[in-house]
Amino acid sequence: MPRNGNRSIEIYDTTLRDGSQLEGISLTVEDKLRIAEQLDSLGVHYIEGGYPGANPKDDEFFARAQKELSLATSEFVAFGSTRRAKGKVDQDQTLANLLAANTEVVCIVGKCWDYHVLEALQTSLEEGIAMVADSVEYLVANGRRVFFDAEHFFDGYKNNPEFSLQVLEAAAIAGAERLILCDTNGGTLPHEVEHAVGEVVQHLDTGIGVHPHNDAGCGVANAIAGVQAGAIQVQGTINGYGERTGNCDLVAIIANLTLKMGYETIPEDRLSRLTPVSHHIAELVNITLNPQQPYSGSSAFAHKAGLHTSAISRRPDAYEHVEPEIIGNGTRFIVSEMAGRSTLELKASDLGIDLDGKVLGDVVEVLKRLEYEGYHFEVADASFELLMRGASGWKQDFFEVESFKVDMNHVGSGSRAWNEIAVEVDTRAVVDLFVNGEKLVGRGDGNGPVNAIDTALRSVLSDRYPELKAISLVDYKVRVLNTEKGTGAVTRVLLDSTNGQTNWTTIGVSENIIEASWQALVDSIIYGLLHSPHRVEGENE
Repeated sequence: MPRNGNRSIEIYDTTLRDGSQLEGISLTVEDKLRIAEQLDSLGVHYIEGGYPGANPKDDEFFARAQKELSLATSEFVAFGSTRRAKGKVDQDQTLANLLAANTEVVCIVGKCWDYHVLEALQTSLEEGIAMVADSVEYLVANGRRVFFDAEHFFDGYKNNPEFSLQVLEAAAIAGAERLILCDTNGGTLPHEVEHAVGEVVQHLDTGIGVHPHNDAGCGVANAIAGVQAGAIQVQGTINGYGERTGNCDLVAIIANLTLKMGYETIPEDRLSRLTPVSHHIAELVNITLNPQQPYSGSSAFAHKAGLHTSAISRRPDAYEHVEPEIIGNGTRFIVSEMAGRSTLELKASDLGIDLDGKVLGDVVEVLKRLEYEGYHFEVADASFELLMRGASGWKQDFFEVESFKVDMNHVGSGSRAWNEIAVEVDTRAVVDLFVNGEKLVGRGDGNGPVNAIDTALRSVLSDRYPELKAISLVDYKVRVLNTEKGTGAVTRVLLDSTNGQTNWTTIGVSENIIEASWQALVDSIIYGLLHSPHRVEGENE
C-alpha cells in the first residue's frame, strides 16, 4: 500500500456521544461498555465516552468503565463545554463534572462563530473568547490534557475569520493540545474545508483536527480534505451514526486514509477488524447495517452482473478497488437472472458442488424462469444453495412431507384493539410426513399459521434432530409482487434464520401466502440441518 511519510492520523471516536444522538439509538450503560470494547479492539486512539453530569447514564459509564474495562490501545475522553458566560471556572458545574470523570483527556466545546456568541449566548465577542481561554487553562491546571472542539468553525470562519482565529489562538495559548475544527451544520464542501484547514495549520503550531458532519453528503470527503490540508486528528463515528444525517464514517475514513493514501491510523494488523467491528456495533445499537455501506457492507464487494463475475474469476482486482479481506470483508457472487455461467461456476465451486456444463446451462434457465415468477435468489442464498444441490442430483432425506393443513378460528367481531371487543384467534396446524420411512403426524398451535406449522414440524422432528432446537427465526418479511391483483396477488416471503453461529435466508413465492411461507420455512429447516455444527461429516451429502 502507498506510504505517506509515515504520517500518523489520530482516530477519535465519538459513537458513544455524538453517534448516540441518531434518531432510533438508545444505548444502555452495558451497550456503551460493549461498544467501547469493540472500539479498543479496533485500535482507535480516543473513545469519547459521553457528557458527564448531563445524565446518570454517562456518569455510571465513566465510573464503571474505569473499573471494568482495561483498554489496550485507546484512551477514554470526557466531553463537556466551556464555563458559562460571566461565570467562574472554579464554580462551574460542567467543568467540575469533567474533572470528576477522572479521564486523562477531556474535550470541551466552545463557540467559534460570532453569530452564535452574540445571538445564542447573548454575550460579547470578548467574553466568548474568555470563556474558552479560562476553561482550557483551568482544566490544564488541574492536570488534564485538553482538546478544544471549535463549534461551527467553518461557518464562523466564512463570516468572521478574525474572530474564529482569535478563539483558536486563545485555546492554544491556554494549553489546548488539539484544536478541532467542527463542521457542526455539515454544509461545508471539501474545497472549503481544505482551504480553511490549510490556513489555520499555517497560522498555529497546535495540532489541528476536523469533526465533519454529513448533511451535504461530504462527511468522509471533508475529513480527507482536512487531512490533506494538515489536520492530524479526525473525529467521527463508526458507520457514520449521528444526529440528522450523521457524522463522518470512521470505517471509510480509516480504510481510505490507510489503504488509499498511506497514512498510519489504527494498527495495521487490526485493519481486518473493520468489517466485524462495524457489524458488531450495528448489532449493539440495534440498527441493521446498510448493505451498501462502503467497505463494511454485505454488498460492498458483491457482484451481480455476469460480465463482472467472469472477469473476477480470472483477475480478482478487475472490479474491486481493494482486497476485501484486508478490511475483514469478502467477495460475494450474487445469483439472479443477470447471472451467467461463470457466476454459477464460481458459486458452485464455493459450495463444493460439482456441476457439468449442461447442468449449469439448465440451472441458468431455471433461475431465469423462477426469478420471472417472483423468486429473488440474490437475497436468499440458502434457498439457492438447495436449488444447486438439487441440480447436482442431491436429495435431502431428513424428512419428506406428504401434506399439511392449517385451521384458524377467529372468535369476536372486533377488528381493531381500540374497539375494546375481546377477540380470540386460535391457529392449529397438522403436518403428515415421513422420517426414515416412518409416517408421522405433527400437530402444533401457534399465534399464526407460520408459527403453527413450525411448531407442528418441530413436534416430530426435534426428537430425531436435536440440532433443530438451536435453529430459530430471526425475521419474517412479506412482499406483494403484483399489487394490481389486490388480495389475490402473488406474495414473496423471506425468512431469516440462525443457529446462533450463522444466519441464512430462504424464500417462498405463491399466490397463497401460507404456501409461500411454507416453502421458505421448509427450506430454512433443511438448510439449518444440513449445515448444523453438530452434523456428522458426510451425512446427507
